[in-house]
Amino acid sequence: MNSNNRNRRNVKNKKTVKKRKVKHSKLKLFIYFILVEIIVTVASAPWIIYYGPFNTLKKMIVGEAMSTMSHQYLATFFLSQDSINQILYGDKAVQSNATAQNLNDISVGNTNSKIELSKITGTKYNGLMLIVHDPKRVKVGYSNELGSRGQKPSQIAKEYNAIGAINGGGFSDKGQNSTAIWTGTGAFPTGVIISNGKLVYPTGNIDKNQLLPGVAAITSDGHLIVGKHTLGDLLKDNVQEALCFGPTLIIDGIPQTVSDVDGKPIDSQGVDPRTVIGQRKDGSIVLLTIDGRQGLEAGATIGDLQKILLKAGVVNAVNLDGGASTVLYYKGKVQNSPSDKFGERPVPDIFYVK
Repeated sequence: MNSNNRNRRNVKNKKTVKKRKVKHSKLKLFIYFILVEIIVTVASAPWIIYYGPFNTLKKMIVGEAMSTMSHQYLATFFLSQDSINQILYGDKAVQSNATAQNLNDISVGNTNSKIELSKITGTKYNGLMLIVHDPKRVKVGYSNELGSRGQKPSQIAKEYNAIGAINGGGFSDKGQNSTAIWTGTGAFPTGVIISNGKLVYPTGNIDKNQLLPGVAAITSDGHLIVGKHTLGDLLKDNVQEALCFGPTLIIDGIPQTVSDVDGKPIDSQGVDPRTVIGQRKDGSIVLLTIDGRQGLEAGATIGDLQKILLKAGVVNAVNLDGGASTVLYYKGKVQNSPSDKFGERPVPDIFYVK
C-alpha cells in the first residue's frame, strides 16, 4: 500500500515537474519574443519615422534635430541634406535668400549706457530679453582654449569683464585629436569668429568668397548685419564682431520665414530653447533667450521668436545656437534656466556686453 502510494506520488511529482518545465519554456519563449520585438522596433523606428507616411511626426523630429548643433546627427545620420530640406520645406517651399539690408534707417549714434532686462512669457515658454542701448558695447568673446575645448558662457564673460552675455554661434563638437563628433566640449566653431576686428577663426588658408549662412555681425559704427555674406564682404564692411549660426529671422522688419507658393508661412522647426541677437531702429541691440525642455515649458518655435522680436521693435535678427547651449548671463550670474542637466554647456564663443 505504501509502495503504491509512493509510486502515485512519484508519478504525480513527475507530471508536476513536467508542467513546470513546460510553463518555464513558454515563459522563456514569451520573454524572447518580447525582446526580439523590442529590438526590431528600436532598430526599425528611425526608418519608420524618416521614411514612413507620418509626415507631421517626421517634420517635427527633423525640425527639432536641425534646430541646434547638438542633435543634428539624429537627422543627418539617416538622411541626406536634400531629404532634410524636402521634409522641412517640401516641393513648393521657397526661402528668402535676401541679404541686402537698409541700414540707413537705423540710428547707431546712441551712446546711452542703459541696459534693460525683461521677462518674456508664452504658453509653452519663459524667456529673458536684454536690451543694450549702445550697440558698440556688444562684442564677441571666445574660449581661451579655442581648438582644444570650449568654456561655459559665464566663464568667457567673466574673462572679458562683461556685464552681460549670451551664448553665440554653432560648433562641431569634436573631441581633441578625434574625428568623432558629439564627443568634445565645444572646441570647434562653425563659420567664422571675428573679435575686435580680428579674424580669430578659422586660421590658415581661408576662402574669402565662401558664402556664410546665418551671419551675425556688428560693424564699427554699431550696425547689426545678418543673412548670407562672404568673409570678404564682412571685412569690406569693416565688421568688428561676427559669428555664425542661423536661420536669419528678420531683415528690414520683414520675417524671413519659409513659405509655400501661396505665401503661407511654414514654421519648419519645432519647439526648443532659443538664443537670438537682433537690433531695433533706435540702434539698440536685443539679446534674447527662451528656456525649454523643462516640464510644460517646451520652448519656442522660429515663428514664436519672430513674433516676440517684431513686438519688441526688432528690424534685423538672426537665430543663434539654442537647445542645451542657451544661456543668458547678467550681473555676475546666469539668469535663465539652461536645459542641460549639468547647467551651462561649454561653447566656443559668446556675444557679451562690455
